[in-house]
Amino acid sequence: MAETKKKNEWLEWSKAIIIAILIAFILRTFIFATSIVEGGSMEPTLESGERVIVNKATYLLGEPERGDVVIIQTPSKNYVKRVIGLPGETIEINGSTLLIDGELYEQTFLNEENLRRSGNSNPIQIPDDRYYVMGDNRAISKDSRNGLGFIDEDEIVGKSEFVFYPFDSWGRTR
Repeated sequence: MAETKKKNEWLEWSKAIIIAILIAFILRTFIFATSIVEGGSMEPTLESGERVIVNKATYLLGEPERGDVVIIQTPSKNYVKRVIGLPGETIEINGSTLLIDGELYEQTFLNEENLRRSGNSNPIQIPDDRYYVMGDNRAISKDSRNGLGFIDEDEIVGKSEFVFYPFDSWGRTR
């Protein structure tokens, strides 16, 4: 009798462990992930070494919006950037001025120094199903202006939601 009880207990524990592993796999694959910020291209919003929680489900249900801080997966590396231009829009940058479809867009997420470092570009038409991204530290950021080009929606892994490490930096991604 005790042996049967022990077998049932092991079976129950095994089931619980398998279910927990499956739930963790599903959450990690489809809902949430973590990412480490490498480099200073998103400073002061995100600093090198910070770890963020990435919401993968948000883009299963909707599309990236202007201002979202996203994780972009390329064959060589992952990047953290901010969505600036949406599919079909026209972007023009003149120093601290960003025009989207000819209208001024206020970049409230940038400080004055980073605004001045945005550079200049002639009007650029964003193709359908592509996004234009930039780092918040415009002077050093590799982004749609200078190397990454337009970003395909399939390359966007998810939206950065929360900084969880280092502990003194806890908070929502702005």
